[in-house]
Amino acid sequence: MIRIYEKVNGKLVESQGFSQDCLIYLVSPTSAEIDDISQKLSIDSDLIYDSLDPDERARIDISGKSTLLILKVPYRDEDDKKIPYKTASLGILIGSDYTLLISKFNLEFLDIMIKRSEFNPHKKSRMIFQIFYRNALLFLAYLKEINKITDRTEERLHESMRNNELETLMYLEKSLVYFTTSLRSNEIMMEKILRGTTIEIFDADKELLEDTIIEYKQALEMANIYSDILSGMMDAFASVISNNLNVVMKVLTILTLVIQIPAIITGFFGMNVKVPFSDNPYAFIYIISVCVVVCVLVYFIFRNKKWM
Repeated sequence: MIRIYEKVNGKLVESQGFSQDCLIYLVSPTSAEIDDISQKLSIDSDLIYDSLDPDERARIDISGKSTLLILKVPYRDEDDKKIPYKTASLGILIGSDYTLLISKFNLEFLDIMIKRSEFNPHKKSRMIFQIFYRNALLFLAYLKEINKITDRTEERLHESMRNNELETLMYLEKSLVYFTTSLRSNEIMMEKILRGTTIEIFDADKELLEDTIIEYKQALEMANIYSDILSGMMDAFASVISNNLNVVMKVLTILTLVIQIPAIITGFFGMNVKVPFSDNPYAFIYIISVCVVVCVLVYFIFRNKKWM
């Protein structure tokens, strides 16, 4: 899907054709659309395909008069219940008279920024840094969501004897690995931009980029902390689950032993031979009483030894 925007009376409006300093948003394009946009803008189609690769690292690629910035962005995969938080690649291709945004997924934060007309295609560097900054805030928001899920899972783990909660933590840790790797590569790319050797930076925009780098450093630190917490928590609660299972097995073993005592006693009196009290009309009451007394005695012995 190709969408073209231009600034009219201070607002971004969708246009039907290319214009000077237009903003082009390319979402999950087909091969035909990629070939078409490559020919019209005279760019290498490989730049677009690289931007659509979810495993592509954040980097800067200068090709002729065009500069490609690949930014790693977080997104929530609603179709994947196990690993809902992942990262994708957002390509920002800067030309002399256009800015091309390329993504395999429809990124909600970009749609919101376009709808609110936060972009000014005539000020390319500021528009790019705005995307960087909003992306950093999105990382922080998703990290807070992961932390809340971790807290809820931790509450369930105290009483759990299943692996479901541990699996949830394992998948969250995998999401944090995605985030940590993406944040680190984004930070390296932005520090390279800050040196001013790749794209032109105006003094008014430099402070925004510096603030953005600080936000990425904070997000990276949070991701590392949460990852360390998850690793320690998984180890600790694996032991908790094992201990809970041991407690249950101990209780069941004690109950089995206590119940087995009456079975042994009554088994003796169930033999087809002459046994004591066979002619006593109160034999049943005596036998039951002995069973109860022995069971109670065994219970107190176990409790006195703190076995239960």
